[in-house]
Amino acid sequence: MNDHSPLRGLCTISLWADDVAAAATWYTEFLGVEPYFVRPEPPLPAAYVEFRIGDSADELGIISSDYRPGPAPRAPGGVVAYWHVDDVAATLDDAIARGATPHQPLTPREAGFVTASFVDPFGNVVGIMHNPHYREQLAR
Repeated sequence: MNDHSPLRGLCTISLWADDVAAAATWYTEFLGVEPYFVRPEPPLPAAYVEFRIGDSADELGIISSDYRPGPAPRAPGGVVAYWHVDDVAATLDDAIARGATPHQPLTPREAGFVTASFVDPFGNVVGIMHNPHYREQLAR
């Protein structure tokens, strides 16, 4: 393993939303946790919220679309970050039941990998994956 890569790990996955408060509510219900960081603080409307989630307490930030850089496209697309989940089908079904739309269908891959993605109600693509090596890497 190369311990000298300049890319050391994901710090924050940032998503955009025109209505950060609505996105914070949706993600709170979907993830089952409250954001730990909100700016500005209530009663002002939220411009940024951040969740700590998963086994490594990874950051998931939601930023007001007002701060979207340059002429960034508003259509779903681009890089898809995949989050490990234990059950891709159940997670995809749950997201869709909460108002997300399918992006990539549940797709079994070789060696036990399974992928899918959905578009959240705010236009962001969220990838989900069962990676048979995830727990092994986590243990390291």
